[in-house]
Amino acid sequence: MAQASGVTALHRLALGALLAASAFVGSAAQSAMQEWGRPLGTEYAGPEVRMRAVMPAAPLEQEESHTIQIFERTAPSVVFIINSALMHQLFSRNVYEVPQGAGSGFIWNQEGYVVTNYHVVHNADSLTVVLADQTEHEARVVGADPDHDLAVVQIQVPREKLSPMPVGSSHDLKVGQKVLAIGNPFGLDHTLTTGVVSALHRSIESMTKRTIENVIQIDAAINPGNSGGPLLDSGGRLIGINTMILSPSGASSGIGFAVPVDTINDIVPQLIQLGKVIRAGIGVALLPDSVARRSAAEGVIIGQVVPGGPADRAGLRGTTQGRSGQLGDVITAVDGEPVPTVDDLRRSLDRHKVGEQVHLQVLRDGTSRQVAVTLEEVQ
Repeated sequence: MAQASGVTALHRLALGALLAASAFVGSAAQSAMQEWGRPLGTEYAGPEVRMRAVMPAAPLEQEESHTIQIFERTAPSVVFIINSALMHQLFSRNVYEVPQGAGSGFIWNQEGYVVTNYHVVHNADSLTVVLADQTEHEARVVGADPDHDLAVVQIQVPREKLSPMPVGSSHDLKVGQKVLAIGNPFGLDHTLTTGVVSALHRSIESMTKRTIENVIQIDAAINPGNSGGPLLDSGGRLIGINTMILSPSGASSGIGFAVPVDTINDIVPQLIQLGKVIRAGIGVALLPDSVARRSAAEGVIIGQVVPGGPADRAGLRGTTQGRSGQLGDVITAVDGEPVPTVDDLRRSLDRHKVGEQVHLQVLRDGTSRQVAVTLEEVQ
């Protein structure tokens, strides 16, 4: 009986300890429940305070891998351009530089030539080109074509540091094909956006108010700082230069425009060689379209004829003033194509080279006649 009594007592002690432990755990749990919404504290070591397990990454899709490869291959060809102006401190002679704009550009060749938009370098007192390795280099404007919003600058860098952008074509683009835009929006490092060709053969207005033809419309996001950056096709070839967006707010709205590479490839060599574009013309100054409309003329009225120029040699007549003044000849067509506005005439002549001959349909005193004119270089 004594032994049984001892066992019973031992059981009672164990049961009491178990009940006490249960009460303590319950009390702790209750305390934790009462402290919800607060840190668990340094003493707590439960699963909630440990990093969660990382799920294995799924293999990249083929299209993703292809886009990554294009970016990694072409990003070293894209540069950041800083446009600075020289400012004079008031009441002193101190001169200091103030950034007045920025944009992107791309390396044209290993001689240090960089292509960008004209509006990126416009009115610059100094230019700095930042390469992909973040090194900064002084740049100088070699040539510019404001009418197409294009410019070429040059930096002095060892050839091996420069990776020229592969050049494609734009005449065979199709609406719907994939495009990639690389630039430095808002001064950020290389940024990639993707989209498609939304439309072709668009027209936009340059800083000089002249029309840029055959512009590519895209829906890839373009923001301030993207200007001058390359537009690429799915093969990583240059097909355009990102130039402007259509947006009331100034930020990307999915309507961007790029000057086509066929235009770039024609103009850039001229800018490198001559610093300007050789433009073919007939040697006349034209009256505004509004004057032609008031005069009920269905064409472009010649205001002045440059003495000794192609139009002068062809016998064309300008507008004269005074009491006996009369309107000049009205150019109604070029090679059979109607030219109802000044822009239409300029576009038609821009398709030709210096030395080529065009046939103008000219109206004078109610009589229409055809005049052959050999084009010459004009400013």
